[in-house]
Amino acid sequence: MENKYALFLGCTIPLRGRQYEKSAVEVARLFGAELEPQQDFACCGFPIKSATREGTLLLAARNLAVAEEAGLEVLALCSSCASVLAETAEELAEDDDLRKKVNEKLAKVNRKVERPPRVRHFARWLYEEIGPEAIKEKVVAPLADFRFAVHYGCHYLKPSWAFHDAEDPEAPHSIGELLRATGAEVVEYAEYKKCCGGALLGIDADISLAMAGEKLSRVKAAGSDAVVLVCPFCAVMYDDNQKKIAAHIEQELDLPVLFLPQVLGLALGLSAKDMQLKLAKNKCEKLIAAFAEP
Repeated sequence: MENKYALFLGCTIPLRGRQYEKSAVEVARLFGAELEPQQDFACCGFPIKSATREGTLLLAARNLAVAEEAGLEVLALCSSCASVLAETAEELAEDDDLRKKVNEKLAKVNRKVERPPRVRHFARWLYEEIGPEAIKEKVVAPLADFRFAVHYGCHYLKPSWAFHDAEDPEAPHSIGELLRATGAEVVEYAEYKKCCGGALLGIDADISLAMAGEKLSRVKAAGSDAVVLVCPFCAVMYDDNQKKIAAHIEQELDLPVLFLPQVLGLALGLSAKDMQLKLAKNKCEKLIAAFAEP
């Protein structure tokens, strides 16, 4: 295929979000693009960012070197991965001295960054390169009977300078527009920009679960059929930990949690099996029934 990209999966997706990878690859293919995982990709560096800037920089730069050697731009499915890789790419492109210092270290593992490849989140690529109108034209199974709540998460658009201010992080709209292209209704709910609480789970579970519970209870009250997101860690929080969240706030939730390309894929003619809807911890019977293979 002419349009080929290096797919950056990160650490969480291969273990706990394979449906995200599968649906993204299938949706990209419908628009003539190939997402190619690179065997030499490793951790993006984000988990150690608060502990060592140099370590984060080197881990991210090594991944950029792998993509550069392959001659491919990077599309990441994880918001944090996209954030740190894009930030590093911009810094290395603009600072010759920093790039030289990084390359001196990378030489020990036979890597080098000369022209850092472009890095984008897969959802940004969908919005910028495909666009809501093109998706709308390709829809074969409109989702007019469904209502979805978007969770943008903390890192999808940050740091904004690393993404050339493509979208105001304080007024995000792109994921909602992509969903509306399927014919679905995007429900409005208070505090939709707030964190999922996942970053605090290992530090203060009570605060973490309360934060997640506040958002999910508002989504539930808004009458949403599912939460739609683009971050695998937010999915771990909202899907894997939803029973804990429900118990903490003493409220029944039972909210399906889906990744954006899963929803798009259904509207574009792919089945519930294709989009691996059954891998969701909180079952989405309504969607599975509507898009089950005959």
